[in-house]
Amino acid sequence: MADNIKDPSKWDVQLRKGTLELVILSLLKGRNLYGLELLGQLQELETTAISEGTLYPLLDRLKRDGSIDAKWHQEGDTRPRKYYNLTKNGQEKLTDLTDRWRKSVEDIEFLLENPGPQKLPKKGK
Repeated sequence: MADNIKDPSKWDVQLRKGTLELVILSLLKGRNLYGLELLGQLQELETTAISEGTLYPLLDRLKRDGSIDAKWHQEGDTRPRKYYNLTKNGQEKLTDLTDRWRKSVEDIEFLLENPGPQKLPKKGK
């Protein structure tokens, strides 16, 4: 990252806050994961690494809003694990958030490639 950014971690925190729902729903697409698996996946990437203290409240909120479901599962002699999966509502939310993310990236890319005082295209075009 550029040296002239005083604290890139502040930028990462704000970006992460705005995209965590999208990232978690994306990780659960087509598979069931338990909390520490999700956390491990998130920590593999520089801009998605979060703590347990951030993950579990977000999972609870996504469960309350019907985006994900959770079921306890016993595996052998290990302690039970709570597995999370997308609901139909969660799949629809993932599609909507993905569309918004892609539109946002498209708009930002346009601005990066076309700096200056030129007139911007009208919304929706």
